[in-house]
Amino acid sequence: MTFASRSAMTDQITEKKQQQECPVPKGILVIIGGKENKGEQPDTEGQPENVIPLEVLKSFASYIRKKNPVVEVITTSSSEGEESFKQYQKLFKELNISQVRHIHHNSRKDALTDGLAERVQEADAFFFTGGDQLKITTVYGGTPFLTAMKLRYINDPLVIAGSSAGAMALSTPMIYAGNKDVEQISGEIKITTGLEFLKDVCIDTHFVHRGRFVRMAQVIVTNPTSIGIGIEEDTAIIIRNGVEMEVIGSGTVIIIDGSEITESNITEFSDRKAVAIRDLKVHMLGRKDTYKIPQVNPPHK
Repeated sequence: MTFASRSAMTDQITEKKQQQECPVPKGILVIIGGKENKGEQPDTEGQPENVIPLEVLKSFASYIRKKNPVVEVITTSSSEGEESFKQYQKLFKELNISQVRHIHHNSRKDALTDGLAERVQEADAFFFTGGDQLKITTVYGGTPFLTAMKLRYINDPLVIAGSSAGAMALSTPMIYAGNKDVEQISGEIKITTGLEFLKDVCIDTHFVHRGRFVRMAQVIVTNPTSIGIGIEEDTAIIIRNGVEMEVIGSGTVIIIDGSEITESNITEFSDRKAVAIRDLKVHMLGRKDTYKIPQVNPPHK
């Protein structure tokens, strides 16, 4: 049995683009691996030698093509929402963004009854902070707030960023449980539907620092249609036109491609075996490297 490469499959789909009705988003995604530099110098303890102070956050600000923009910081995932907001408010003001607003919901009921429609239309950018990604999806999934944000992302040059848990929530599938103590055991990584700004893409963060390769591989082997993108701390991927990716920041981005997997034991999870996978494809990218996210699922209405 032969396997068509993802690039060949992508080319075939591109050739039929005129026959399909899938909108190309006008917005930009800034997906951050967490712990982005907040002004610390390279000689500060714990900072990589190749760090550029505020690189990721400066890039986020630069993509907002408007004078005096409005940025909404969403801290719903955090148990310390006010403190998290104040930190980003201070940082964005240092980057000459003075209109920094705060969104935080403690429950889905609050999100459903909060009249945010006008604020969604006024915003030029949204920034999801870190915390618990499952709280983001349970609070906002299927809400008018999320639908309005998606429509703006498709039709307007809106910038949407997420860091750590806020980054993981932007994709689908989304990991919500499964740490290093269980990641090697088949079936122990828990996934659900994310916010779906990226489909058939799983995002994981703090990727190298916390050794999350195996848990991402488990996600991809369960559905090889998906691509896994692991992003290191102080590193981000920029997504333009929905599929065009560029790396910024001081760390590594690891892409896990399961399209050519030939064997695995993932279906034997009841035996609690260590996961085994053959013919997994891996790419490692750094600052300024680019990658086109494969589109192997034809779009449909």
